[in-house]
Amino acid sequence: MKQVLAVILGGGAGTRLYPLTKMRAKPAVPLAGKYRLIDIPISNCINSEILKIYILTQFNSASLNRHIARTYNFSGFTDGFAEVLAAQQTSVTNPQWFQGTADAVRQYLWLMEEWDVEHFLILSGDHLYRMDYRDFVQRHIDTGADITLSVLPVDEKRASSFGLMKIDESTGRIIDFSEKPKGEALKQMAVDTSTLGLSPEEAAESPYIASMGIYVFKKDVLFKLLKDAPDQTDFGKEVIPGAAKDHNVQAYLFNDYWEDIGTIEAFFEANLALTQQPQPAFSFYDENAPIYTRSRYLPPSKMLDCQITESIIAEGCILKECRIDHSVLGLRSRVESGSLVEDTMLMGSDFYQPFAERQYGLEKGSVPIGIGNNTTIRRAIVDKNARIGRHVQIINKDHVQEAEREEDGFYIRGGITVILKNAVIQDGTII
Repeated sequence: MKQVLAVILGGGAGTRLYPLTKMRAKPAVPLAGKYRLIDIPISNCINSEILKIYILTQFNSASLNRHIARTYNFSGFTDGFAEVLAAQQTSVTNPQWFQGTADAVRQYLWLMEEWDVEHFLILSGDHLYRMDYRDFVQRHIDTGADITLSVLPVDEKRASSFGLMKIDESTGRIIDFSEKPKGEALKQMAVDTSTLGLSPEEAAESPYIASMGIYVFKKDVLFKLLKDAPDQTDFGKEVIPGAAKDHNVQAYLFNDYWEDIGTIEAFFEANLALTQQPQPAFSFYDENAPIYTRSRYLPPSKMLDCQITESIIAEGCILKECRIDHSVLGLRSRVESGSLVEDTMLMGSDFYQPFAERQYGLEKGSVPIGIGNNTTIRRAIVDKNARIGRHVQIINKDHVQEAEREEDGFYIRGGITVILKNAVIQDGTII
């Protein structure tokens, strides 16, 4: 895989994940208690022996830069790297910010063309899945493709939510594209997915193929397409459909767990799904293909007379006489006695608050970091360093679906209460 360079698209402003992206780039959003979204595609690259990795981003990239620099330091005996390329404006080559996925790559072609590689692997930074990209790239080489798209088999119920493709069943080439079709237009996109490797039974259940937003390009094809059509800014909607007529565009079937976690609802459900028993759809417990992240050398979590069911507890947590049910607790989470945390994701804290400071603050009426005594939290995401007081109820008692209460330290998205990073929720508050 030395002839492959990976480009991870960090996305735009992350409006669908706001307010989690208020102070950080989308790929830097915490995941599963101790990881970040960017760890998924980078780990897949490392496990696939692809060690030349660029991450393109343009919004709130400070924490992402810090995470990448502290986590992914490759040996000096290889030419491997994981490097963030933030959007930059210059008077000649880059007069404006990234306008889309293809434009982001186009603006850094001057840097990427220096590498002696044959293929470019284009990845997204907000998907949860485990893939060996070596199989993907090999399929691209074996079919002599100019471009290869990774695709998912989907049933009719889910198909209208995706960009769909139609293939020539004799050559495997992609010959038609349709963005989220419905009705008769949807039925026209049905294909025999058994030609891509599904069994006849599976093909009958999933007669549509949907784009995962993951591509392999021949280097010269990528450069030519981006340079010849400077007005095309998006790979999935413009560049690839426009190239299908004159280029060999192939499909690679990925028939495994994949989830787009680019919205608050999808992000929330994917995190809580990790607690499922006996086996979640996606597991971090795979020794052959581990997911990497920053080593922090935190102490083990301490649990004092707690009741915990179907939950994930990261390192460095302190839990006292509380109940945790179907929840994910991030690094350095602190929950005081008498509290209930249910169907919730706590992102934890970036630091420990000294004991003397906590006690002094409590005596003066301030709220320490963590969850205070006798507090109830249900169906919520609590961002990092939040201070939740005593006798607080975060339960969305009025069943509100959407709300923006930034001045009060929270948003509601799809019925899920999101407590902002560094927010302070005073004692006795009811949300």
